[in-house]
Amino acid sequence: MSPRTSRPARAGQYLALLCYLVFLAFPFLWLISTAFKPAQELGSLHPTWIPEHPTLDNFRQAFDEQPLLRAAANSLIAALSAGVIAVVIATPMAYVMARHRSRLSTAATGWVVVSQAFPFVLLIIPLFLILKNLHLINTLWGLIMVYVVWALPFALWMLVGYVRAVPPELEEAAAVDGAGRLRILVSVTAPLLAPGIVATALFAFITAWNEFFFALVLLKTPEKQTLPVVLTHFLGAEGASDLGPLAAAAFLATLPSLVLFAVIQRRITGGMLAGAVKS
Repeated sequence: MSPRTSRPARAGQYLALLCYLVFLAFPFLWLISTAFKPAQELGSLHPTWIPEHPTLDNFRQAFDEQPLLRAAANSLIAALSAGVIAVVIATPMAYVMARHRSRLSTAATGWVVVSQAFPFVLLIIPLFLILKNLHLINTLWGLIMVYVVWALPFALWMLVGYVRAVPPELEEAAAVDGAGRLRILVSVTAPLLAPGIVATALFAFITAWNEFFFALVLLKTPEKQTLPVVLTHFLGAEGASDLGPLAAAAFLATLPSLVLFAVIQRRITGGMLAGAVKS
């Protein structure tokens, strides 16, 4: 490709990327704008991007109307627990499936992919009956078990790819030097898998943090409900909504995922570079 044709193509790529970023950022920016608008501007026939008279009344009203802090704590406990447990279970399974390939591991990988196509409606009834027999309905531990089961297939699929990306020659060289299997896994394989483990845990956390359907069905008492369920309480009869407090609460609900991703993204990049240097 000549320089004359590469420059317009590159400009077109940047333009397409900019349009895509604007498309993704528009709902979030509008949410922020709505959260800081007073009631008069929310009912205006000529809405503006930037609030003319920004206020924090929507945030104060949101905390006064609903127990957002308690719901956020429930969501945090469920999401963190699900992310950690899913990674702890999926990591050794992914290592075995990646290093010892067989028809069974191939079938298991195919089942992992197929399981992601199952809709929630097909799963909620058997899950509800199982949790009822275990006396885990209306408990965070029951919800955590559901989140782990739901995140585990994709977490396993992701980690298998990360394990296969680690050269087996590194493990063979450590074995020649006299290292045992456990020492190889801890000192050689685990540091190289750290970026993948963190990315997988982040996926499981965000999935559980934003999940609504299972939490709505399994949690009955207000004290146990998670943040996505509590957000629906701002919706009144016949679809009417308290738009200002709802936007403020939704904005606060998105912050943990954004902050966690921004912090962990640097660690993922640093871990990849460190692993490349060690190898």
